[in-house]
Amino acid sequence: MNEWYEQAAKKLAAEKNTGSYDRYASAMKKLVCEKMIFFSQQDAEFAQAVVQGGTFSDCMKAVAKNCGNVISDEEAIRRAVRFYFPGADVRFHMTINLCADVEAEAAQQATVTGPKILNLEDFL
Repeated sequence: MNEWYEQAAKKLAAEKNTGSYDRYASAMKKLVCEKMIFFSQQDAEFAQAVVQGGTFSDCMKAVAKNCGNVISDEEAIRRAVRFYFPGADVRFHMTINLCADVEAEAAQQATVTGPKILNLEDFL
């Protein structure tokens, strides 16, 4: 872990619970805080920017500014990252698994029945 990460995580967690937030920022602050902590763990320079940057309350004001009644999670996270580190961006990668239920069923069935033990002599 980088030395800045611990400071950033403590700062964000403390400020998340003590700041003043409008209804939009209140709805997003948990997710945004989690992601800022995650990014702080990923990158020491970002963590340092969080520690030395503005308050989480100010960050959430910037995130919620001009959001209207709706803003995607991705855009909220992007705005928060740019609050602490102007010019930075976030890359998102999402995939779809059309067979997730079938794979989950097969995995569950395998644990219920246990492993199959074959006797190689049966094939002779």
